[in-house]
Amino acid sequence: MHEELRAALAGLLDGLPPRRAAQAVERLMTHYRGRTPTDAPVLRDRADAVAYAAYRMPATFEAVHAALAAVARRAPDWTPTGHIDVGGGTGAATWAAADVWPEVRTTVLDWAEPALELGRELAAGTLPDVRWHRQAVGAGLALPAGTDLVTVSYVLGELRESDRHTLVDEAARAATTVVVVEPGTPEGFRRIRAARDRLLAAGLHVLAPCPHSAACPMPEEADPARGGDWCHFAARVSRSALHRRVKQGSLAYEDEKYAYVAATRADRPAAAARVVRRPQQPKGQVLLDLCTPEGLTRTTVTKRHGERYRTARNLAWGAEWDTSPGD
Repeated sequence: MHEELRAALAGLLDGLPPRRAAQAVERLMTHYRGRTPTDAPVLRDRADAVAYAAYRMPATFEAVHAALAAVARRAPDWTPTGHIDVGGGTGAATWAAADVWPEVRTTVLDWAEPALELGRELAAGTLPDVRWHRQAVGAGLALPAGTDLVTVSYVLGELRESDRHTLVDEAARAATTVVVVEPGTPEGFRRIRAARDRLLAAGLHVLAPCPHSAACPMPEEADPARGGDWCHFAARVSRSALHRRVKQGSLAYEDEKYAYVAATRADRPAAAARVVRRPQQPKGQVLLDLCTPEGLTRTTVTKRHGERYRTARNLAWGAEWDTSPGD
């Protein structure tokens, strides 16, 4: 994470009673899990905004950064100049985009003024050119056509279904590239899958994580209790004091599970294959669960593959994999 952002977040809880912070976090986490879609802002006052930023902003930053970095790997010669972050709140995606593309100019749209105010405060002096505008998210949203990049991160779960569709369709109409990020839960993946379908219907093609723009090969219903599966990834996040206090945990880190889709109108190749589960490494082997243009497959890489085996041993969940040598 940006050291400047880490420093800004470190002092946020000064003056906010721990019990008030914990209550705000618990209410906000209900919304984060996507169980209470609404047509009103989730962040109601500064205490809410501070609790959200201290508790959720580091994880949101890491998840969005991972998604944007995947886009940058697929389009290494592309640098967006204009970026609109819809529902951007306190600015996690703004910080992530600035880290991936330092010259990008971002406009944050959100309907919660307390979040925008705090976002301005956090960015002051480090990201001074960001514009922060109050804007309802959903019906009536109008984005300027020709925008290079639109991000929609951890927003769809807060919206009613009709507003989700409106938001995704408007992003697809206005932007060259759209990146949507949601929690890595079965519900979050379902929202990503629906967004993916709408982006494809609007004429975009998938840049990441999928190595194709065909139908998603994951099961329609992801029910982990029944052995179901869903596409999601993990980003390592340093835990703040508030994280540890609210969760009654002692570890200095946690893994943020997220799901995402990046789609573009530009002519860009997708990855050959994507590692969709944490690689397993029994003795002398690496087992890779992959999404490929042919569907979901498992590849076994052994020591006899030489350099390819050494590469596979260092692969992370979510990494790209080149299938051309004969997998």
